[in-house]
Amino acid sequence: MHTIKGQGVCGGVAFGRLELLKKASKLIQRSHVEDTDKEWERFENARAKASAQLKELYEKALNEVGEENAMIFDIHQMMLEDQDYLDSVKANIWEQKLNAESAVGITADNFADMFASMDDSYMQARAADVRDISERIISILTDSSNTGIKSDTPVIVGAEDLAPSETVQLDKSKILAFVTEKGSSNSHTSILARTMNIPAVIGADGIMDDKNGGADIIVDGFTGYIYVNPDMQTVLEMQKKKDKSEAQKALLAKLRGVKPVTKDGQQILLYANIGSNEDMPAVYANDAMGVGLFRSEFIYLESKTYPTEDEQFAIYKSAAQKALGKRVIIRTLDIGADKQVDYFEMPKEENPAMGVRAIRICLTRPEIFKTQLRALYRASAFGKIAIMFPMITSVSEVRKIKEICAEVRKELEAEGIPFNKNTELGIMVETPAAAVISDKLAEEVDFFSIGTNDLTQYTLAVDRQNAAADAFCDTHHPAVLRLIKTVVDNSHKHGIWTGICGELAGDMSLTELFLAMGVDELSVSPGLILPLKQKVLETNVSEIKEKLLSELE
Repeated sequence: MHTIKGQGVCGGVAFGRLELLKKASKLIQRSHVEDTDKEWERFENARAKASAQLKELYEKALNEVGEENAMIFDIHQMMLEDQDYLDSVKANIWEQKLNAESAVGITADNFADMFASMDDSYMQARAADVRDISERIISILTDSSNTGIKSDTPVIVGAEDLAPSETVQLDKSKILAFVTEKGSSNSHTSILARTMNIPAVIGADGIMDDKNGGADIIVDGFTGYIYVNPDMQTVLEMQKKKDKSEAQKALLAKLRGVKPVTKDGQQILLYANIGSNEDMPAVYANDAMGVGLFRSEFIYLESKTYPTEDEQFAIYKSAAQKALGKRVIIRTLDIGADKQVDYFEMPKEENPAMGVRAIRICLTRPEIFKTQLRALYRASAFGKIAIMFPMITSVSEVRKIKEICAEVRKELEAEGIPFNKNTELGIMVETPAAAVISDKLAEEVDFFSIGTNDLTQYTLAVDRQNAAADAFCDTHHPAVLRLIKTVVDNSHKHGIWTGICGELAGDMSLTELFLAMGVDELSVSPGLILPLKQKVLETNVSEIKEKLLSELE
C-alpha cells in the first residue's frame, strides 16, 4: 500500500478501481501557411462548431446541475467571443503565418500563463477555462476527441485535470469519485463536483503514474487521502468511516420536508448563509426555509470596479426568483476591516475593525449606497427580498438609512419602475451598542439578525483576526450570551423577530439555549441545516428552559 495526499473538495469515501483518464494526444504540428484567409476561415468554422457544442453542454448541465452551475458554458461561449483572444489568434495566423492549430495553442498558453500568474485564486482558476475552450477548438481542427471512461462498471476517475465540459460529459453512473493532479477548490469543476455530490480530491501529485492505472484505491474526500492497493486494516477503517457517513446522510435526508419544531411545539426558522447565487442549489438540497444572509460584499470583492446598478440587479433578481417565494435577506455592502477592496481607495487605518467599515462607508459614500439600494428594491418585485444593514450603533444611523431608502423608493416610483413597497428592512446587531439600545432600535425596523462573530469581538475586546488572542476569545462568554438574550427580549416586546446569522448559530451546544431564549431564526451554512434540524426536533424546551436561563442570571 502507498498513500497520496491531496486536497479534498467534496466529502465522501469511495472504494473502487482507478481508471486514468488520459486525453487523446493533441501534438500540434506547427506549419507555415500561405493562404492566411483560408486558415482564418478554418479557425472561424471550428470556433462556430465549438460554440454549438457548448450550447448543447449548457442544456445538459442545466438539467443535471442547475442554471448557476450550467452558466460556465455560457461563459465559455463568451470567451470564444473575447476580442483579445481572437486578436491573438488572428495575429498568429495573419502575421506569423501559422496554421490555426498552432495559433490557438500559442494563444491558449499565453492567456493561461497570464491567469495562472495572478494573485487572485479565482482568476488563477480561469487558466483551466481558457485551456478548455482552446483544446475544444484544437480537437475540432485536428478531428480528435477525448476517450472518456472505457469501463462498463463504476470506477474512480483519475486525471491530470478535469475541465468543466469534461466533467459534465462523463457518464455519472460510472463515477465513484474523481482525483486530479491539478485543479483548485475555486474551479468550476470543484463546484460541479460538490453540486453532484461526487467525492473529489485535487492536487493529488503522482496519481497519474501509469503504475496506478487499474489499481484498487480508496478516496477519502474528507481528508484528501488516497490509499493505493490498501491493506486490510485500512480497508476496514475506511469502510467504517464510509458506513458512518452514509448512515448520517440517510438519517438526515429523512428530515427533508419535516418542519423544525421542538417536542413541545416551539417552531424556529432554519435559514442558510450564502455568498452568491452559485450557492442556491445547496440551499434547496439541504432544505433551508430561506436565505438568512446573502453576503453582497462578494459582488464587490470579485469585481475590478464598482458594480453597476444593472449588474447588481441581475444578481439580486436571480436570487429572488430562485428562492421560489422564500425570504432572501440580503446584507448591504459590508467591507472594511479584513475585507478590503482596492478600487474603494480607503485610507489606511491603524485599527480597521474599529474604523470606517460597512454601514459607515455607505453613509459617507451615499452614491454607492443608493446604487445598491436601487438594485435591491428593483429586485424586490421578483421575490421576497429583505434588506439588512450591518454594523449599526445608533438610532440616528437607522433613521438616516430609512431616509435614503425613502428617496430611492420615490425615485423608482417617479420612473415607473416596479418594486415591493413593503420590503422588510432589518439590521445586524453586532455591536454592544446596538444590543444595549435594541429596545429603541426595535421601534425602527422589521427584524434583527445577530452577528455573533463581531458581537463577540467587540464585547470581549479580542481581535478575531489575531490568532495569538484565540485563547482569550470565549464565544460562550456570559456577557455575549446575555446580550443575545437582551436583543431577543427587546425585539419581542416590540413585535419584531430576531435571528442569529453568525457562527454561533451553528454551534449545536448552544441550540437548546437559543431555543430557550426564544430566538426566532438560525441562519447557518447550508450543510448544517439538517443536523441543526435534528437537534431542534430532539429538544423539549419546556424541560430545560428554566435551568438554562437561570444560568445566565
